[in-house]
Amino acid sequence: MTNEERDIQRKLKVLQHAEKIGNARKACRYFGIGRSSFYRWRDAYQKHGEAGLKNAKSIPKNPANQTPAEIVDKVLYLRRKYHLGPIRIVWYLARYHGIKISDAGVYRILKRNGLNRLPRGTRMRKLHTKRYQKQVPGHHIQVDVKFLTFIGKRGEKVRRFQYTAIDDATRVRALKVYEKHTQANAINFIDHIIEKFPFRIREVRTDNGHEFQAKFHWHVEDLGIRHAYIKRGTPQLNGKVERSHRSDQQEFYQLLSYKGDVDLEAKLDEWERFYNFARPNGAHNGQTPYEALRDKLQSVVHRIYECRVHDVHFAVIHLEDSNVVLKCVCDHFGPCRAAENSNMGLG
Repeated sequence: MTNEERDIQRKLKVLQHAEKIGNARKACRYFGIGRSSFYRWRDAYQKHGEAGLKNAKSIPKNPANQTPAEIVDKVLYLRRKYHLGPIRIVWYLARYHGIKISDAGVYRILKRNGLNRLPRGTRMRKLHTKRYQKQVPGHHIQVDVKFLTFIGKRGEKVRRFQYTAIDDATRVRALKVYEKHTQANAINFIDHIIEKFPFRIREVRTDNGHEFQAKFHWHVEDLGIRHAYIKRGTPQLNGKVERSHRSDQQEFYQLLSYKGDVDLEAKLDEWERFYNFARPNGAHNGQTPYEALRDKLQSVVHRIYECRVHDVHFAVIHLEDSNVVLKCVCDHFGPCRAAENSNMGLG
């Protein structure tokens, strides 16, 4: 018998004793309860039977500040579908639905519906290195490879390799899928991100995988970009690209049905654009990577020079602490590498 059932039996015993002796005052004195409680129990029992004797919650059934059902449904959908945490759910609702709700409110909704704990296997490993974040776009690019396994049309396993580059300061990413895991593809990917990123790259950091060895290393160095290896057995030193791979798995690949390389490349390109331009990022309090890039540039811009070198117009933005040259400030500006030939002394 539960506590609630025992409480109902106790109240029934009081009501039955009062009816037996025909005196409510004596029954209340015998059981040590107040007469107001007795009459409230009696009225509830006459209207609803034993169900009326249950202890009701001390809150109104429909408070004015109760979260609307449609918002609750959106919160539960984001949790079940994408395993998002309360803060990220708040950002998504604000950005895409114009809904304002606190992270505490989201947590209470999840707890009421038994979703306050993530499924097994999503625990975070303990951090045993010091976190850091560069402030200048392009100063530090992390590169890594994500191994992909799909099921082909005939049931066979299909292996593909996603090469990923992420800017430490802004979290702007570039993605590309290859059929093979080789240095040649790693070199091709470096050339791809140089053209893709809207800023000049100063350093590339990788692990010690075979795809990042001598040929790759000297190709990067010949481009005027520093290449650094992380310590062996410490993937957390490339933690930002590793964490982005987890987002890829949870928010993209688990929802993907493999239909061929052409379809995969098209969907990956769409996911890359969404990640860079529309997806709220936890590192920037809900801003997208390109919104963070815009704010960083606006906050540190001192002056914009317009120069003419070899009959080519270009723009140079001088930033604090480091000199960053945007490769494409405007469509009518020429390549920023022409700044290296000018007398402005920018690195």
